[in-house]
Amino acid sequence: MTDSSTSAPVAPRRPYSFTRHGITVSDDYAWLKDARWQEVLHDPSLLDADIRAYLEAENAYAESVLGHTAPLQKKLVAEMRGRIKEDDSSVPSPDGPYAYFRKYREGGQHELFCRTPRNGGAETIGLDGDALARGHEYFKFGGSRHSHDHKLAAWSADTKGSEYFTIRVRDWDGGNDLVDLVEETDGGVVWSRDCKSFFYVKLDDNHRPMQVWRHKLGTNQSDDLLVYEEKDTGWFTHVHESTSGRFCVIAGGDHETSEQRLIDLDDPDAPPRLVAARENGVQYSIADRGDELLILTNADGAIDFKIVTAPLAAPERANWRDLIPHRAGIYVLDHDLYAGHLVRLERANALPSIVIRDLKSGEEHAIAFDEGAYSLDAMGSYEFDTTNLRFAYSSMTTPSEVWDYDMVTRARTLRKRQEIPSGHNPADYVTTRIMAKADDGAEVPVSLLHRRDFKADGSAPLLLYGYGSYGHAMPASFSANRLSLVDRGFVYAIAHIRGGTDKGWGWYLQGKREKKTNSFDDFSACARALIAANYTSEKRIVGHGGSAGGMLMGAVANRAGELFAGIVAEVPFVDVLNTMLDDSLPLTPPEWPEWGNPIESEKDFRTILSYSPYDNVAAKPYPAILAMAGLTDPRVTYWEPAKWIARLRATMTGGGPVVLRTNMGAGHGGASGRFNRLDEVAIAYAFALWAVGLADRSA
Repeated sequence: MTDSSTSAPVAPRRPYSFTRHGITVSDDYAWLKDARWQEVLHDPSLLDADIRAYLEAENAYAESVLGHTAPLQKKLVAEMRGRIKEDDSSVPSPDGPYAYFRKYREGGQHELFCRTPRNGGAETIGLDGDALARGHEYFKFGGSRHSHDHKLAAWSADTKGSEYFTIRVRDWDGGNDLVDLVEETDGGVVWSRDCKSFFYVKLDDNHRPMQVWRHKLGTNQSDDLLVYEEKDTGWFTHVHESTSGRFCVIAGGDHETSEQRLIDLDDPDAPPRLVAARENGVQYSIADRGDELLILTNADGAIDFKIVTAPLAAPERANWRDLIPHRAGIYVLDHDLYAGHLVRLERANALPSIVIRDLKSGEEHAIAFDEGAYSLDAMGSYEFDTTNLRFAYSSMTTPSEVWDYDMVTRARTLRKRQEIPSGHNPADYVTTRIMAKADDGAEVPVSLLHRRDFKADGSAPLLLYGYGSYGHAMPASFSANRLSLVDRGFVYAIAHIRGGTDKGWGWYLQGKREKKTNSFDDFSACARALIAANYTSEKRIVGHGGSAGGMLMGAVANRAGELFAGIVAEVPFVDVLNTMLDDSLPLTPPEWPEWGNPIESEKDFRTILSYSPYDNVAAKPYPAILAMAGLTDPRVTYWEPAKWIARLRATMTGGGPVVLRTNMGAGHGGASGRFNRLDEVAIAYAFALWAVGLADRSA
């Protein structure tokens, strides 16, 4: 199965231990964390030579294990690329005299930002991502926002994979960038109404968005004005335009508490105005309309959120009045506001819906759909005074559709259906759902995709995908890539485990902190339910997750590895205890509400220690494991999967192999460019096929 000329690297053990709360923890692979990691994020060439040598040895071993799948990987890439409409474009979004859209050119890796006159005419390319990416190993747009007078576009890009975005300003007519250069930002921009300045968030040396600045065009960044600074290192700060476009919203918070401030864009010199003071555990987000705010919040015990109103002149908590009361089990994900309508996105029992409220009459109606599992998203608009709502719909069998919906007449207009150039017949596939019963009786939804000719006799391989953290739900949406597995006989399954909000905010609360292990046990319960229903069999399942879903993979490998043929863990958050103990890391203080603070709390320390994948590697057999990392990843640092694989290889008593593949030129999102990213998907899929014995048959 592997090339014996390249043996598995053995990471040297360099004894190190620490004691906290009277508990001593050994960490013999701590040396894999570069002492100068902040500098490495900015300049990967500064990586310690010993660490680089080890990561490159792991890459060589990964190549020896999976190198024989190169023809299969190439075939998978060709298939996946064949499903991409190469000269694709978004539906133009009108704003004043123009309609703005993004597109790709045939063979292009990166987006082009374009516009046409509102009622049609010649297009203008404002930003050419392919041209801007030339000469960079990595290139990713942070975004682009045109000014209110439509003369300029503030745009940002990251050329390291470290998610430090540099903002530049482009002249739409001339096609040239102005002298302005604003560095080390999160990429977002909000223009003042006079188009002479913009607001942005600067990242600090620990990669935290703590400060809001205002940049005046034609000046140096060193002359920028500090508008707001968050003092709590556990809070992240972002800026966006309000729904009416009247305000810059400074939104701050962690995973449990939030607070917002408003800057009138007609008076950008005015100080930010607080909406409602932060209260621990209370979250809110605002939408504005005239002299009124509509606020989405979990205040007053509204676990699944409600919508309240407040006067703009006095928006503090005491003046909040219920508009859409709390309804247990119906989770209000988001709300958007137009001149005459309130739109809210709701989810109940892992199925979303869009509900529209006429603000004059109070009458409500929902946009309905027929499929048993699907994904739905409101797409927003540049324009406030409109009756048109744009939304996207897809299911695991139905490619994405973009619809325009008249909120008054209720007429639907299909604006775009995702094209699959190589062909796709939804009737060839079946999407369905089952419920898995967890150990404590909880009913866990599982969304399934398989070919119509599938036979439920237990022989099929199955890929089980999961995440289950931060309240992120996993939508049952369309993915052209996964057809490459399904067409080879795989069942593709998504486990809607606790820790996500698939069944409401309470579903999330049941999978965090001291209840985190519910997420892992739910995933194993889903695997067992799929086996019991003859969708697959033991050791025919490949688990797949990334980031916090990679932590899920590590924990499941420790707790129920015998169920799996293979595990794919992309940028896996597996060294949970050490990361939560290091308050200099970018995400650590903001993550304490999610996982607990092991620095302050012995209880939290013991809880995390009990499940942290790295700390619970045991002397027992493990399934084959592929860990994928990015050297410049500021979210899940490269040393987490490196340490995990090193300890696994030194400790496990059989099974495997376990391999680590580090992209030495990318961060959390993997390779940049829409086609280069397919190379990494192909590696994961080739590994999955190989783990169940189908790699050679599929090449």
